[in-house]
Amino acid sequence: MTSQVSSPAEQADGAVVGEQRKPAGAKDVRRLDRVIIRFAGDSGDGMQLTGDRFTSETASFGNDLSTLPNFPAEIRAPAGTLPGVSSFQLHFADHDILTPGDAPNVLVAMNPAALKANIDDMPRGAEIIVNTDEFTKRAMQKVGYATSPLEDGSLDGYNLHPVPLTTMTVEALKEFDLSRKEAERSKNMFALGLLSWMYHRPTEGTEKFLTSKFAKKPDIAAANIAAFRAGWNFGETTEDFAVSYEVAPATKAFPPGVYRNISGNLALAYGLIAASRQADLPLFLGSYPITPASDILHELSKHKNFGVRTFQAEDEIAGIGAALGAAFGGSLAVTTTSGPGVALKSETIGLAVSLELPLLIVDIQRGGPSTGLPTKTEQADLLQAMYGRNGEAPVPVVAPRTPADCFDAALEAARIALAYRTPVFLLSDGYLANGSEPWRIPELDELPDLAVQFAQGPNHTLGDGTEVFWPYKRDPHTLARPWALPGTPGLEHRIGGIEKQDGTGNISYDPANHDFMVRTRQAKVDGITVPDLEVDDPDGAKTLVLGWGSTYGPITAAVRRLRAAGQAIAQAHLRHLNPFPHNLGAVLKQYDKVVIPEMNLGQLATLVRAKYLVDAHSHNQVNGMPFKAEQLATVLKEAIDD
Repeated sequence: MTSQVSSPAEQADGAVVGEQRKPAGAKDVRRLDRVIIRFAGDSGDGMQLTGDRFTSETASFGNDLSTLPNFPAEIRAPAGTLPGVSSFQLHFADHDILTPGDAPNVLVAMNPAALKANIDDMPRGAEIIVNTDEFTKRAMQKVGYATSPLEDGSLDGYNLHPVPLTTMTVEALKEFDLSRKEAERSKNMFALGLLSWMYHRPTEGTEKFLTSKFAKKPDIAAANIAAFRAGWNFGETTEDFAVSYEVAPATKAFPPGVYRNISGNLALAYGLIAASRQADLPLFLGSYPITPASDILHELSKHKNFGVRTFQAEDEIAGIGAALGAAFGGSLAVTTTSGPGVALKSETIGLAVSLELPLLIVDIQRGGPSTGLPTKTEQADLLQAMYGRNGEAPVPVVAPRTPADCFDAALEAARIALAYRTPVFLLSDGYLANGSEPWRIPELDELPDLAVQFAQGPNHTLGDGTEVFWPYKRDPHTLARPWALPGTPGLEHRIGGIEKQDGTGNISYDPANHDFMVRTRQAKVDGITVPDLEVDDPDGAKTLVLGWGSTYGPITAAVRRLRAAGQAIAQAHLRHLNPFPHNLGAVLKQYDKVVIPEMNLGQLATLVRAKYLVDAHSHNQVNGMPFKAEQLATVLKEAIDD
């Protein structure tokens, strides 16, 4: 017998729930179409690892998924405090999804701070699992609880599950020769086992992971596996959890292919490697560690077998200086950073513009200004990428829209840099960098051909018939100058930041020549071939929502909600921000109203208004977190009705 039921939390999230009734004595299994889970605890409680393992098992099961890691900037914030709370949110479904979700269905709170920091995000009827062992009087007072929230009725609107996670973990590991403190560290694995039982996640992958991770400490590996199994068994046997849940694989959400779960930074690193192979060039990364870009340096350092060379410099300036030198030497050169590092690299980016060499500047944006919010996300470096250099120094700008799309965006940025001999900005952000989703591994024949032709000899004939090499004699189609490898006989030429003479590359202070070179460099960027902007408008809407970068997921989810409610709204999303697609102006003029949501104070809107004289309406957020789909849907509905 099957009946349709839904809890208040599931109704709020739009989930469809089916209940299967089991024989007497057996637990019910309910089928959901999607679930949002958030793990939260101290930054030392292993919440990121717990979330990552649950995500990996979910990916292997075949669900579509989207994740949102959220952690403090401090390496080890004070234990039990609100600033020290680390969380990991996972949204998984049996259909195509786009965001980590607005409101969690389930919260696992390892201490009072984790509960207080996250309770406002929980809808009524949600499941809340708390580690009661940590709800001591001192711990509760530390975060402002005068009375225990587990006893004062403040959580009556939720399905509260008090579980002594620490005590049960220590009890499960008593046969191991571990101190109590060492045993307590495995409580995150106990929680992971419990959630794995609740949502029918595979367990083999996690056990293999633990065996591998602690290969040099087999006792620790065995203890963590035992804690994981104990959590699973607790869910199976306790009366407190009378129901488990199934979320079927998303078989219709994905085109055929081989998939893996991937984060934005990992996808970007793979994209850079693929670009270097498709260009048949060695890949060089000159970088200085900075959150949230450091993972790219870490990953690329593992791939020397693909001809990748990584250089961890002493500072940001040295990192980009080395990368520019590698570009001069014939490598696909990359430097990675975040906003504060871009500021330090700006002079060398200008030098790369003057030298007209291919160089990728990867900016994983974070909250600012200055050092700002290192572990939070923002989109506030767009104008810095466009104009943050002295003089007229135009640079193309490309922005990925999802974690998996970082792979394709890296290939596109490399295409532009190599074909047009120019530095290129790749603007990702912390939300994309740390978030993850399924990614279809492309076939080799799907990758673009990025092959380049180095200068081989003289390319110009003087009036007296002498054949010479002119380093600034341009391709008539791309305006790119020749790429001459140092040491090639006959290709000697000057480099440096002082203005060059057109053609010869000699130093020139001539006003007319400078005017010509400035306009030529601008024309080269303006003439870059980029695809036309695609518009999703099935109903002939009068309102267009225009986005860029990581706002794609929340915007698309909001648009889906509005269309499901019978509203007509069009959507377009920019990958190329400099130059804009050639049809952007025509697209904007087709609509009575244009709304641009951004995680800044209106930087794209400023550019659109200035260039196209369109009264674009901004919707801005700068709280360090991505937009919520419900919030955007409300804003867009108001724009349609206005």
